[in-house]
Amino acid sequence: MKVIRDPIHDYIELDELALSLIDTPLVQRLRRIRQLGFSNLVYPGANHTRFEHSLGVYHLAISLTKQVDEHQQNELQAAALLHDVGHGPFSHATENLIERYTKKGHDEVGGLLKKGAVADVLSEHSLSPSSIAKHIKGETYPGQIINSEIDVDRMDYLVRDAHYTGVAFGLIDHVRLIHELRFNENKLVLGVGGLQAAESLLVSRFLMHPTVYFHHVSRIAESMCTHAAGYMIENEGLKPGLLLRMDDVTFMMELRNSKGFPADIAKRLDERKLFKRALYTGFESFETDILKHRKKIKRVENEIAENAGVEPEYVIVDIPEKPRIIEMKARVMINGKMTPIDKASSLVATLEKAQLDNWRIGVFTPAEYREKVGKAAREFFEVKKDVKQFKLTEI
Repeated sequence: MKVIRDPIHDYIELDELALSLIDTPLVQRLRRIRQLGFSNLVYPGANHTRFEHSLGVYHLAISLTKQVDEHQQNELQAAALLHDVGHGPFSHATENLIERYTKKGHDEVGGLLKKGAVADVLSEHSLSPSSIAKHIKGETYPGQIINSEIDVDRMDYLVRDAHYTGVAFGLIDHVRLIHELRFNENKLVLGVGGLQAAESLLVSRFLMHPTVYFHHVSRIAESMCTHAAGYMIENEGLKPGLLLRMDDVTFMMELRNSKGFPADIAKRLDERKLFKRALYTGFESFETDILKHRKKIKRVENEIAENAGVEPEYVIVDIPEKPRIIEMKARVMINGKMTPIDKASSLVATLEKAQLDNWRIGVFTPAEYREKVGKAAREFFEVKKDVKQFKLTEI
């Protein structure tokens, strides 16, 4: 048994299995992948990694795994440590790109667990890689501890991200939540005594999205990164699967050593000379369904670029999915019945409606092209003329 100090949870105890998994290259790579991608361009303290987050998830999982048998406890604790090994460089900045080309999400890690040092450790402890992979995806009822509507993954990253960014939205009573979570008919449900703690988690998540996770600077930098990597895959022979072996440093070296567009993006990211917002507005600006363009974004970028007289690589269209809070599917036990959390709490029901106000479409381009790209984008999307956007002088 070894004890390490963590700024969020104070002391974390690691048993022999955890220590053996931590020492594998697959897990050590997480030390070199930032949890929040490029958010440190907004919040200088946001340099924490997937590694320390994984330790936090492991620590929180230990309390909840007491509800299952000893063998499943070991599986779930291993799953907690390994749940993020499928992330690429800069975390979510390359996630969609990897999924697009490999057809696998970051939580589909079965292939990674069946070979190498991790597979050896699991074999030594008589643990099944395929079972652990299913727990990570939340496909088993015990796996809901790690991957469900209210899980230890969310409990850790919301508090940890708030701590390192310095925002005041991380007041979550995870001790109370863990105490009130239990299995009922193979569903992980919340006791009514944990409802206020769950409300706090949901409020924190709601506020963190526009201020941290979807801050326009972070979103621009991540979009630039994604486009540069996509360019290398399409034009320079970069194999998408290699991204799962890279960390932030090796990925940036690939960009810097490239030619043309990716190298220019690397220089801009290094020097924080980011693209600017040519268009940045919400659902209220459109008469038609703006989300229909998500399936053909490359074509949209090319058309806007052509109309603006700009090279297509230098127009980035960012259309996020319609906002949804998966935690709304959580169930609360009230008078012996499982009740949807938005039915049990008027505050949660209000958040469900208010989240649409945080959604923004973005069209990003270098500062020198902002006026003409903005004009072309507004014409393409038929933006209402009476809707005020940000001033073009804003940073």
